[in-house]
Amino acid sequence: MKKKRPETEAKKTDRPPTEYKLRLYITGASPNSARAIINIRNICESYLKDRYDLQVIDVYQDVELAQQEQLIALPLLIKKLPLPERKLIGDLSETEKVLKALEVNM
Repeated sequence: MKKKRPETEAKKTDRPPTEYKLRLYITGASPNSARAIINIRNICESYLKDRYDLQVIDVYQDVELAQQEQLIALPLLIKKLPLPERKLIGDLSETEKVLKALEVNM
């Protein structure tokens, strides 16, 4: 008779946690940009600890990259991975809406 594996062993084969690749486009040191940086860093550290790569891009410093993304408003957060790509405009102060848009399970 075969022994069943304990449930903890079966869980070892589960997929690793999802990695997030995020880009935050800002306009210099404006108040909205500063709030967006603080808010997304807090969200990432609270909900995506060790599972995210966040790039903060000042459109005044990297005009070419900003043009490639066809930015419509700033600050703008783009979730590159996992797919599908998502875009969020604003200072990212509404944590629940940000998490929902990023498809983060709480």
